[in-house]
Amino acid sequence: MKVHFTSLGCAKNLIDSEQMLALIRAAGHEITEDPAQADAAVVNTCAFIEAAQQEAIDAILELGALKKTGSLKRLVVTGCLAERYQDDILKELPEIDAVLGVGSFPDIVAALESGERHFARFLDKNAPLPELDRTVTTGPGWAYIKIADGCDNRCAYCVIPSIRGRYRSRPMDAVLAEAAALAESGVKELILVAQDVTRYGHDLRDGTTLASLLRELVKVDGIEWIRLHYLYPNEITDELIDVIAAEPKIVKYLDIPIQHVNDAILRRMRRPETGESIRALFAKLRARIPGVVLRTSLIVGLPGEGEAEFGELLDFLREQRLPRAGVFVFSPQEGTPAAEMPDRCGPEEAQARQRTVMDLQNAVMDAFDRSRLGGVLPVLCEGVGQDGRWFGRSFADSPDVDEQVLFTGDARPGQFAIVRLEALEDGCLTGKVEENGK
Repeated sequence: MKVHFTSLGCAKNLIDSEQMLALIRAAGHEITEDPAQADAAVVNTCAFIEAAQQEAIDAILELGALKKTGSLKRLVVTGCLAERYQDDILKELPEIDAVLGVGSFPDIVAALESGERHFARFLDKNAPLPELDRTVTTGPGWAYIKIADGCDNRCAYCVIPSIRGRYRSRPMDAVLAEAAALAESGVKELILVAQDVTRYGHDLRDGTTLASLLRELVKVDGIEWIRLHYLYPNEITDELIDVIAAEPKIVKYLDIPIQHVNDAILRRMRRPETGESIRALFAKLRARIPGVVLRTSLIVGLPGEGEAEFGELLDFLREQRLPRAGVFVFSPQEGTPAAEMPDRCGPEEAQARQRTVMDLQNAVMDAFDRSRLGGVLPVLCEGVGQDGRWFGRSFADSPDVDEQVLFTGDARPGQFAIVRLEALEDGCLTGKVEENGK
């Protein structure tokens, strides 16, 4: 059987997809990039916000159309959209032949091979994470590694806890074994992912923490960079800061989603931080981790955000000058407290606020990048672009959310190159190789 695979959403979802790909191949089936040539298709969906849901539905409908015109005979839908709407998805989207919830994706081969119309399986989403082989689809030279799934936070705007289940950490020995295997395959950068990496180990109740995991991960031969996604502000301990500061392999790039800085909005979001505590944390991190690059994500347009609250957010960004940031427009999600809140900002106003924040942030980010011109830094080479230049990432750049470094000279994909930075071009640093790294 030829199987076409579409993976949508976050890095955690991508790892589920990579495990499904390995299971499909181990069962003797072939993966094809061309859906028109496929006998079956899988869509691993996201349902975090309305735009993600629509993207998933569009992908399902597009593949469903091939069942009428091409060789496609079976369409399987997995992931968060299937989990969230398990009672309705088969009825609302009759193009689908089989659905798997987030706790059932290891049954992907059964879903593909079954002749059952409307095959559905929704196992316990709170079960321990399955330890499965993966077909890594990222890189070259880097890969995500999931250290936990689910979430115990109850942010007012977020559906993830109801979809992905409670927070579950993987055992440390399983994470270390996978890291060693990835290093053996040529991976040089590990990007640790969970809904909240700082909470890692709390549920294991054996003394395991993110700090203790990092102390062991840095010992894995071949791994040169360890990047952390995402660190919730209220769980960043002094012990963790000390480990990050002391270990050269842990890149000094911290993605800390704060969402807002106005105290009233943070309370509405059910976030435990205050504007004062966020400022204090950022000051501490900058004092104790020299050269740290701070990244955050923000939400504008939450009900109750007026001009004063939004103005406070802008003042905070001007004051902090964060080198990296992303901003989202509030997306009301059915079943969340925020969806029922009054005083909602109009969609056009919310989008205007998003543009205002990004205009401010783009200027800050460009200024940060210009400050690095003339210097040299390691860049993990990822490939060559259409213009013939190499592209890659520095320690200050994470995949998909930050810009790339463009450069010329002798380099190899999946390897580090030492690049002298010469210019800033459309938000990307450019330069040339001075020497090859490891």
